[in-house]
Amino acid sequence: MVTLESVSGKPVQAGAGTPALWYSQPMNLPKRVPLAHLPTPLAPLPALSAELGSQVLVKRDDLTGSHLSGNKIRKLEFLLAEAQEQAATHVITCGGIQSNHCRATALAAASLGMAPELLLRTARGLRDDLPSPSSGNVLLGRLAGATLHLCDPDEYRSSRNERMASIAAQIKDDGGRPYVVPEGGSNALGALGYVAAARELAEQLGYTTACKVWVAVGSGGTLAGLALGFKALEVPYRAVGVPVCDDAPTFRAIVQSIAEEASQRFGLPSLALGDYDVIEGYQGRGYALTTGPELALIRDAVRRDGLVLDHVYTGKAFRALFERVSQEHGEELNVFLHTGGIFGLGASASQIDVLLSTEENAHP
Repeated sequence: MVTLESVSGKPVQAGAGTPALWYSQPMNLPKRVPLAHLPTPLAPLPALSAELGSQVLVKRDDLTGSHLSGNKIRKLEFLLAEAQEQAATHVITCGGIQSNHCRATALAAASLGMAPELLLRTARGLRDDLPSPSSGNVLLGRLAGATLHLCDPDEYRSSRNERMASIAAQIKDDGGRPYVVPEGGSNALGALGYVAAARELAEQLGYTTACKVWVAVGSGGTLAGLALGFKALEVPYRAVGVPVCDDAPTFRAIVQSIAEEASQRFGLPSLALGDYDVIEGYQGRGYALTTGPELALIRDAVRRDGLVLDHVYTGKAFRALFERVSQEHGEELNVFLHTGGIFGLGASASQIDVLLSTEENAHP
């Protein structure tokens, strides 16, 4: 058993408590293909906890692998198992130009002998929008042999599913068998990855330890899976989602839709709007855009506890946790779910360089 000492000096015993009946009963769950290195560590953040006066732990889902790192891998274990069962030759998915999900899908699909096809959203939908030379997740996707299809933000918003269906139709015409993974892997099947992660966290933290679990929200599947898992296990955990784009009503609708399908297909409990939180106000300039103060917070997290965040997802969610906990000064345990994203951090390298150079010049 691991003991995680709280700021107040009271130990938190991993594995304490009795699991709910659901935990010990067989579920109608589909197969999964092992891709992630699990369980991921649950670690203390001593410097941050001391600064905030409240215990904060981090669930290191950035350590699910090396190139296959981040939260997307848990979802892909279920999704690509279904692709294998369907004897798919190609896997199609979509995301932003530096999408962690697209990178993970491309690398995982290639490792399983399936050709990746990525629909990427760029500023204008042109090849000139791609980084030159290639960097970050774009570079890794190309290394995996992914075919890149581009679209602009308006087309992505209005017809990304139609574009992926068109790519799938062309693959069928050419004699292939396509499998389409939705944006972020966020459907009922993909969300099972975080139903399983909820159980993993309960085994590490204990079934009776009340806490908030903070997570960035970009497509809704991770938040839906956590909320479903916590409710099914009857643990006193509360999932707190921090949107990095769009608004709270949009993501609540997505989470409820995923949860309803998961309930029907896999026997999970129904999810009410009051079973989880969605906190707005931390989108900043928008998806994959950042500011000097946000980058400064990322810098400080590295120097404080060695925690490397990214500007697209985890940096925004961490800012929400930092500001809210520092304002509340409560004794409740907080867990930050680190969903990865380090490869995409390179996309903001020029802004980070300005931040660091300004700091260095001020203190020669």
